[in-house]
Amino acid sequence: MSGEVPGRALRGRTAECTALDELLAAARSGASRVRVLRGEAGAGKTALLDYAVESATGFQTLRLDGVESDMELAFAGLQQLCSPLMEHLGSLPAPQQQALSVAFGLDVGPAPDRFLVGLAVLGLLAAGAEDRPLLCVVDDVQWLDRVSVQTLGFVARRLLAEPVAMLFAARDDGADILSDLPRIELRGLADADARALLESLVVGGIDARVRERIIAETRGNPLALLEVPYNVTAAELAGGFWSAGARPSAGEVEEGFVRRTQALPQQTRALLATAAAEPLGDGALFLRALARLGIPADALGPAEAAGVLEFGTYVRFRHPLMRSAAYRAAGLAERREIHRALAEVTDPETDPDRRAWHAASAAAGPDEWVAAELEASADRAYRRGGVAAAAAFLERATVLTADATLRGSRAIAAAHAKREAGLPEAARGLLAIAELAPLSKLQQAQVARMLAQMEFVASRSGVAGAPRVSDAAAQLFRAAQGLEILDDELARDTYVEALTAAMYAGRLGEPDRLREIAQAGLVAVERVPELQRPIDYLLSGMASRIIDGPGGGSAHLRVALELWNTHVHSDGPVVHWPFPIAQESAAHETWDDTILQQTAAEMVYRARQAGALAVLPPALAYRAGVHVYTGELSTAAALIEEANAITASMGSSPVTYHSLTLAAWHGDADRGTSAIEAAASDARARGEGRLFGLTRYTAAVLFNGLGRYEEALSAARECCEYEDLGFFSWCLYELIEAAARLGDFGAAEPALRQLEDRAGTSRTDWGLGAVAGAQALLASDEDADALFTEALDRLRRADVPPQVARTHLAYGEWLRRVNRRNDARTHLAEAHESWSRMGAQAFAERARRELVATGEKVQSRTVGSPGELTGQEGQIARLAADGLTNQEIGAQLFISRHTVEWHLRKVFAKLGISSRRQLRTLTWDDAART
Repeated sequence: MSGEVPGRALRGRTAECTALDELLAAARSGASRVRVLRGEAGAGKTALLDYAVESATGFQTLRLDGVESDMELAFAGLQQLCSPLMEHLGSLPAPQQQALSVAFGLDVGPAPDRFLVGLAVLGLLAAGAEDRPLLCVVDDVQWLDRVSVQTLGFVARRLLAEPVAMLFAARDDGADILSDLPRIELRGLADADARALLESLVVGGIDARVRERIIAETRGNPLALLEVPYNVTAAELAGGFWSAGARPSAGEVEEGFVRRTQALPQQTRALLATAAAEPLGDGALFLRALARLGIPADALGPAEAAGVLEFGTYVRFRHPLMRSAAYRAAGLAERREIHRALAEVTDPETDPDRRAWHAASAAAGPDEWVAAELEASADRAYRRGGVAAAAAFLERATVLTADATLRGSRAIAAAHAKREAGLPEAARGLLAIAELAPLSKLQQAQVARMLAQMEFVASRSGVAGAPRVSDAAAQLFRAAQGLEILDDELARDTYVEALTAAMYAGRLGEPDRLREIAQAGLVAVERVPELQRPIDYLLSGMASRIIDGPGGGSAHLRVALELWNTHVHSDGPVVHWPFPIAQESAAHETWDDTILQQTAAEMVYRARQAGALAVLPPALAYRAGVHVYTGELSTAAALIEEANAITASMGSSPVTYHSLTLAAWHGDADRGTSAIEAAASDARARGEGRLFGLTRYTAAVLFNGLGRYEEALSAARECCEYEDLGFFSWCLYELIEAAARLGDFGAAEPALRQLEDRAGTSRTDWGLGAVAGAQALLASDEDADALFTEALDRLRRADVPPQVARTHLAYGEWLRRVNRRNDARTHLAEAHESWSRMGAQAFAERARRELVATGEKVQSRTVGSPGELTGQEGQIARLAADGLTNQEIGAQLFISRHTVEWHLRKVFAKLGISSRRQLRTLTWDDAART
């Protein structure tokens, strides 16, 4: 909105300017703030960013403007934004320094994980804000390279206690990765403001009727109003002699720019097209290209006089739409000639990727030299961690490849990269190109597998028109069969994918599909002379368990988990399964709390150490599930929150399974029921039977805690109609307890036999303790005492506090019924204290009611009071007590050192201590009670 005074409130944007003032004030006081300005082209986003920059007195300002281009260079935008802060690179931990150096092309090494790069950028921002607050301004986010946007989104979500403000501007149809961040929506100006702006622009007055029509047709879009003097004649403005054609609206402003460009001299138009084709705006490169094209530098004059272009160290267009208009105004042949010149003047040593891209844009047809250069650029992008950039290079290389066989290979590679970049539709299009080429049988099988993998991901996305999970499982099964003989190792990997996809389909899939896949997978793994890979042991163990029933394959499942833990703890790359549910189910089937906890702890440890993008969110969710089983609900909640924050920053779906388990054990009737039923509806819609089964199990847990036994029995029965490996046995216990409370021994006794066949054959204290506790619920008064005692002895040796507390509760309830009130009080008090400490509200209340029935006076305990540590505070306090520095804690939890300090101050205040040394003297039960 030209004509406004920088730093003063913009016409019609008082509320928005106030919001930006508050953002800057918060950053000055040391609290991070993030806002995303969203609106259509011309809505005034850039003007508001300019206002913020002008108002940011005392700030260091970093600014990045996205430039529309079909060229994707990994981390290009992020590198430009961070370049003023690179002096602080040496202050970062070595892994972060290395990751950022490789991402920015300053060093060579393995492809850096985006989380490590994000954490490094977070560290740079925090370091840059040490002396004065920092303002980061990013305009036209929709035109930045994808990995830069993802990284900036990650950073924005992790800021908390740093004097840093981040402002993004994006069109309504762009930057979905930032969609969950706080936003400021920009609409058209109010009529009064639009009138004032329009009248300030028009010299000589404007007819009132003309003015109102312009305001109506532009819908108050500021840029459309600013362009009125260029698009409407003085006669039309003054007298209302209006042509029948439509006047400029927000979507038509660019057309006005095109007309203005076409009115300039031919050499000036060519100069503008050259500037538009070079996205960096490098002034020196621009002049070299002009010389190569024979365009004199004085052709710049008319463009500057028309207010289209500014020339200095950088070449800048007055508005991004002018850039695209200038490019569109040139013909195809002219654009190719311009790109050819740009390729010729771009340094092949320092900027080979842009050189290759310009050469590709100059090509009129297939060109193997250019295609090979693009393939080399893709390899460099992969090494820097830029999957989206690699995909763009490979896609263009495919188009420029004449040889059909080579084109098919490049199309497959491009499709793989597109899929990894989260662009499945583009990947499908490339696979369609590949299928037209003379592919080998192995390539055909690889294409089939990739299509099946994308179908599976789509089936669980909830997107309209996506296949059902069972259809995706069938497609993966066919892909695994097609890979046999061609690549046996890849075939076995795909059988695990097919097996786990069928497990997800569960009761809502084909009845015999899971067993069919298991049989074929077992045949495939039996052909291996000697098993060595963890995934082969996993396939063998899971297939045997499915075919042979309880106890089947248990030895191989244990070996798979032990080998996996060995691999994870090594210095090699992070090992992860195709789908984590297979591994998790394998661990649960062992009923071994040591293996379960070791697997989860090692997974998170190694994922954090490597900053592994694909592994960390499911690892955090898995670890959260283990914390639920050990009664640490607040820690589980913090891990799930962290996993969801990370997946949101990368544009992925939040974790579901362990969130439901946590909600059930928390015991909030309204919230728990709402979450469970919403997940059940979602599961039915996409055919994800395993999720539906989990909703029935978690409903049974919730209702048993609430003492609503009829509802618990109904949910447990529904869950146990199908054997979902991993939690089926646990739901048998829920069924037994609910049925025992209702006196329905006809339902309880068959479930007990099933539990004995599963948990009882584990030979672990956890499994045998669960069986003894269930037997006690159905036993005669003569036998119950000994069974409860055995259950408590075994479960205490296993690290499963909720199961111990549950046995105390059941034992106390039985003791009260047989009039042993003093003994009952002991066990019920233990149960009440344990449940209250965990935060399991429903079970704690159930224990309290039983205690009251024994004559004990017990106060209801409020769980989650302000004096208690939050989950993240507890994590930070434990790590600090273990001797980790603030920087080391920040690296583990993907937060900044300042945020760690901020949390520790709150921890000290809540615990009434003043030093880390005192943290080491506390027991965490004491901390939880504070």
